[in-house]
Amino acid sequence: VLMAAVVKEVEIGDSKVPVVFEEEKYLPIVSIQLVFKNSGHLSNTKDGLADMSARLMNEGTSKEGSVGFATKLDAHAVEIGAHVGRESFAIEVSSLKSEFDYAVERLEELLKDPNYTQAALDHIKHQKIGWLTRKKSDFDYIAGTTLRATLFKGSVLARPYDGTIESIKKISLEDIQTFLSTHLGYNNVIGVVGGDVTFDEAQGYLKRLLALFPKVEEKKDLRIQASNKKEVVFKDEDTHQAYIYFGAPFNYSYKEKDQYLAKIAEYLLGGAGFGSRLMEEIRVKRGLTYGVYSSLRRTKTASYLSGYMQTKLSTQDQAMKIIQEVVDTFIKEGITQKELDDTKKFLLGSEPLRTETLSQRLHRAYNDYYYG
Repeated sequence: VLMAAVVKEVEIGDSKVPVVFEEEKYLPIVSIQLVFKNSGHLSNTKDGLADMSARLMNEGTSKEGSVGFATKLDAHAVEIGAHVGRESFAIEVSSLKSEFDYAVERLEELLKDPNYTQAALDHIKHQKIGWLTRKKSDFDYIAGTTLRATLFKGSVLARPYDGTIESIKKISLEDIQTFLSTHLGYNNVIGVVGGDVTFDEAQGYLKRLLALFPKVEEKKDLRIQASNKKEVVFKDEDTHQAYIYFGAPFNYSYKEKDQYLAKIAEYLLGGAGFGSRLMEEIRVKRGLTYGVYSSLRRTKTASYLSGYMQTKLSTQDQAMKIIQEVVDTFIKEGITQKELDDTKKFLLGSEPLRTETLSQRLHRAYNDYYYG
């Protein structure tokens, strides 16, 4: 697949900021993302702090408030938003090309005057506590967070990075200001720019925006090892289904050159839906579930297998036993030539569909750059 995205550099102060860039003139749309490294959930000093910081960035300016600021954006069809992942914190602005100068001005306004008010904090706390309260009866969420706490016991990856009701209540405006001012810096950012824009124009916008950020202390990438201890954890909840989440170490780094091997293994073990080993053995042959899936996660922080399924309470032990057997057989005996041929056909045939849109190509190019 030929990709038009390139990596360039913009000089800001004493730093060279990498910029993943693709010019595309099919539609008169422009977007800029500022992705700050080592500033995601794993940087929490209090559980839920990174997420709450992103939420506050989405509450407009202190001068105009959430509604007033959103009204200005809506009048020009401008989108500005912050969101957070495990490893990074992103701020994005996008609009029609004709409105992009206006869009960047509004983002500058937001960066100069975030809504650091008690009213805004109370509002996002109320929303988040409501969300966490609903999660108390979301058994997939409970099982997933319990798996992470077990697989990465004793590390920051085991912490509830969405926070708890108690931790959210304790977060202050000062906590959020400190988090943003110490994690979002011009020297730890990657720019991602695409659309109907030249690189010279993009460079001008980035210099304006990044001039509003401080220099921060650069943090090292975390490396966390998944537990290889064999254990089963039961959470006793009032449910009529068993929610089974499973995981294991996968000793294969994102740095390895032959990632395609992991992609094939992932697809065949539990990523393919019908056609994967887990689905074939657990649903097709035995009818124990509607679906069972697994993936091989390879991030800078950790490399591991994780998977999930639901089944009746009466068949949970049988299902867990079969999961173990399928994984053991897969490791011991490998795959068949027919499985390899079918997987190649699917992956090669569907690959162009994964880079059809500008956002897909930029996301792919960003990941390729981020993971070296």
